[in-house]
Amino acid sequence: MNTLCVCYDLNKPGQDYTELCQAIKAYGIYWHYLDSTWFIVTSKTPEQVRDQLAGLIDSGDELLVFNVGTLWAGHGFKKQAYEWLMAHWYSA
Repeated sequence: MNTLCVCYDLNKPGQDYTELCQAIKAYGIYWHYLDSTWFIVTSKTPEQVRDQLAGLIDSGDELLVFNVGTLWAGHGFKKQAYEWLMAHWYSA
């Protein structure tokens, strides 16, 4: 399994995030504490996730999907958030 980071900017005012968020949540294991950043655990590659999600955003929007690395640091999150990160942060 891979832990992937999914980041996006929906640049058109008034866009509806519902379908995109539902598609990300459908991966089952996810972390979402930052507005436009998600971490998901999946057997899919970054390219496969990008291709699935790209159809849910407008042409002027931006989407980035990547494998997480080995090092991370955070500040200001609740204990539950840190616990999720420590449990699911795999080496790429």
